[in-house]
Amino acid sequence: MDTLKLALDWTPNINHIGIFVAEHQGFYRDHDLTVEILDPSTDNYATTPAKLVETGRAHVALCPTESLISYRTKAEPFPLIAIAALLQEDLSAIAVRGDGPIHTPRDLDGKTYASYQARYEDEIVKQVIRNDGGRGDLHLEYPEKLGIWDTLVERTYDATWVFRNWEGVEAEALDVPLRYFDLKDYDIPYGYSPVLAVSETDMREHTNRYKRFLDATKRGYMFTQENPGEALSILTHELPERDRHISIKRALALTTPYLGDPDTWGRMDGMRMTGFVDWIYRHGLESKRVPARSLFTNDLLP
Repeated sequence: MDTLKLALDWTPNINHIGIFVAEHQGFYRDHDLTVEILDPSTDNYATTPAKLVETGRAHVALCPTESLISYRTKAEPFPLIAIAALLQEDLSAIAVRGDGPIHTPRDLDGKTYASYQARYEDEIVKQVIRNDGGRGDLHLEYPEKLGIWDTLVERTYDATWVFRNWEGVEAEALDVPLRYFDLKDYDIPYGYSPVLAVSETDMREHTNRYKRFLDATKRGYMFTQENPGEALSILTHELPERDRHISIKRALALTTPYLGDPDTWGRMDGMRMTGFVDWIYRHGLESKRVPARSLFTNDLLP
C-alpha cells in the first residue's frame, strides 16, 4: 500500500469534495493507496502546499497555475507540474462589497486590497484596474491568510480574491452583497485553479502511483455528481466549525457544471496554459519564458 500526502490549498471546502469522497468511500484504498490530507490551518498557512511538495513534506499540492510558473522560474527552479485540474473553468474573481462605492475595477484606484501575497497576484489585480481605464494605484495589505475573507466582510479592506462557489456562497448566508470582477472580462487570460501538482521527478519515478491516485480521485468527483446528497454529507463532517453555516448544497450546485464529465475531468488545455504564460511574460511579471507545455500533463489521467 503506497502512502501519499496531499496538501490542500485552503481549509476543506466545496472544491475538495471529490477528494474527501474518494477517501471516505475507500476509492484510494481500492487503488492500494493511503492518502493523508494536510489541512493548511494546522500551521496557519505558514507553508504553502507547493513549498511542502518542494521540501518533500507532501507528494501532491493543490495550487493555482501561478505556482507552476513561479517554481519553474525561480533562482533554483523546482519541477512542479500539474497532473489534473479540479475545475474546468475559473470560478475565482476579485470581489468588493456590492453595497459600497466600487462599481468597476477602476474605482479601486486609491483603495485597499487584501492580498494573499501570491506570486503575480498583486500585479494581476493592478492590471485589471488599468485595463478598465484606471491607474492601478492600489494600496496592498497583507493580513493573515486565513483571515483575509473576514477583512472584506468586516469592511476592513475594500477588495480581495475569492471563489464564487465558496466565499460567494458564504456571503449569501451572511447577507453580504458582493460585486465580482472576472479576469476574463478585463482581457486577462487565466490558467486553472486549483490544480493537483507534483514533483515531475517523483512523477516519472512513480508514474503508476500517481495514475492510481488520479483514477481514485476522479471516481470521487464522479460519485459526487451521481450522489450529491451522500457526497455533501461526507463533506459536512470535514468542514471547520466556522464554515458550517455555508449552504454546501448551493455551493455544489455552482460547482458541478465545472467539474467535467468522465471524458473531460481533470484535463487541461495547452492553448489556455500558453495564453496565461505568455500574458505573464509579456507584462513583465516574469523575466524567464517557461514553456507552457512543461507546466502540465494529461498523460496520467484515466
